[in-house]
Formats: sequence, C-alpha cells, structure tokens
Amino acid sequence: MDIRYSVNQRDFKRYTTEEVRGEFLIENLYKKDEVVAVYSHVDRMVTLGCMPVNEAVSISKGIDVWANFGTDYFLERREIGIFNIGGAGKIKADGEVFEMGYKDCLYITKGTKEVTFESNSPENPAKFYMVSAPAHTSYKTTFISIEKAAKKPLGSMETSNKRVINQFIHPDVLKTCQLSMGMTVLEPGSVWNTMPAHTHERRMEIYMYFEVPENQVVFHMMGEGQETRHIVMQNEQAVISPSWSIHSGAGTSNYTFIWAMGGENQAFDDMDNIATTDLR
Repeated sequence: MDIRYSVNQRDFKRYTTEEVRGEFLIENLYKKDEVVAVYSHVDRMVTLGCMPVNEAVSISKGIDVWANFGTDYFLERREIGIFNIGGAGKIKADGEVFEMGYKDCLYITKGTKEVTFESNSPENPAKFYMVSAPAHTSYKTTFISIEKAAKKPLGSMETSNKRVINQFIHPDVLKTCQLSMGMTVLEPGSVWNTMPAHTHERRMEIYMYFEVPENQVVFHMMGEGQETRHIVMQNEQAVISPSWSIHSGAGTSNYTFIWAMGGENQAFDDMDNIATTDLR
C-alpha cells in the first residue's frame, strides 16, 4: 500500500512540480486482477482501484490489513463507496451480490467482512473506483444506480461550466458515518468545475477524473487561494485535496469526475468561497 503523509501548506509553497505530483497525484489505479491502494493521512482516507479480469478479487488482495489498519479485516472499522467506471461487473459483500453497471455506485457499511469484485466479461472488464473512510457505527449497505442518484444541475454555457452533480453517497440519499461521494458530469462545451473555488476547513476531498478524451487533459487547481498551483491530470487519475487547498479544474475538453469527502462533518454549505477575481 502506498502511504501519503499530510503536507503543511507553508512547505507546499516551495514544492517543485515533481514533489506536488508525488504527494497528491494517484495514478495507475487499474491493474489486471489486482487491488491498488493509497492511504492518505489526510483524514485517513484510502483510495483504491480494482480491475478484475480472470478471477474474483478480494478487497484485501495484496494488502497487509493488520499492518496497515490494525484490524482483522479491511472494513472492520471503515466504510467504503464504490463506483464502476468500466464494463459490467458484480460485487459480493458478505454473500450478497450486487450487479454493477457503468456509473453505478455501492455503499458498503462498516463491519462487512468479505468483499470481492468480478467482471462479467474479461474482454470488457469492470473498473471499480473506491474511497474508504474510518467509521464508528454501521448503517445499511446500499446500491444506488446512476438513474437513482439525486441530480443537481448547475452552471451555464456562458461561464463554460454547465454540469450535473449526481449525489450518490450523500445525506439526502442515505446515512453514512462521514463518507460522501458523487459524480459531476460536464456538458460538451463546458470545461470548468467547482467555480468559484472554495476550501472547507473541516473536510478533505479527493477527485478522480475520467471520461477525459484521448489526447486531452484536465488542469487541476490546488493550493491556497492566494498562492495556487496546478497538476495536469490524465484520464482515470485521482488527486488528494487537503482541507486548506482549493480543488477546481479546467479541461481541454469536457469530462466527468467522482468526488469523495471525509472529515468532521457532512454539511455541504460549510465552505469558504473565494471570489474568482481574488485567486492568485
């Protein structure tokens, strides 16, 4: 498991491009019949990817659970949200099977002992993108299809940010301990997400960009509002955003991204907005 430690914003100002990417960028999430996991000490969030091809893959494959979490199984003291961004597949959680189509989501509660991933076809494997957060109690394992997500249209073509926020793991949809996840889809001709930029002192956030067309990229903005930096993101890469960092992006084309939050609260209006003209 790749371990990432917290970064102080004062030190961040002196980072090179290579250091910024090394601390915050998550790439190569999908490897054949493997689980890729990145543990961030920012709110102890874990980002994972799994692409099962020829076998059913356990969530703990290749992970020393005791060494990394001090528990007997992965979700003993954690909850997790999972999206499928590949071909059709299935997830088995303590014997219950969930069929996962493209952009479907599954929330699995704390205390679930066995989780495995499979693809319906090795020629078009599923790609499971996951984020896990510490949890103090158990709720209900819940499947949410893309059709059932709460949809919030925002933005306009005039500001190049017409988009739909699909809320899946969200207080308005289901109860969780701290994890929130959703998917924002930009319309053709729109490239900006999350403007005006903001921070939220009590929560961190992880973005995973996908549906980025071939030969296109997303410029992900981060850092303090008065001293911004950027990371150039490729398709199916994720980026960690500490609470002190803005998290916004502009693509050379429209794209889709999955956002995940964890931390002190789940109040979505608890944020510190920064006027676009005040960014530096």
